Amino acid sequence: MSQLVTLVKSLGRQEEGQDLLEYALLVALIALIAIGAVTAAGGAVSGIFNAIAGALAGAA
Repeated sequence: MSQLVTLVKSLGRQEEGQDLLEYALLVALIALIAIGAVTAAGGAVSGIFNAIAGALAGAA
């Protein structure tokens, strides 16, 4: 039983795993924000290129 208590106490003192988890969550959050921004801006960029293509086709 004392070995289990010692193991639990040692796991509580280790911070490398916590840091790794925090960085992984931060990277996942940044990726979700980037995906959302690209998705939201994609329609606007597509509309701009379609307008330019229409103007160029009308000028030719």
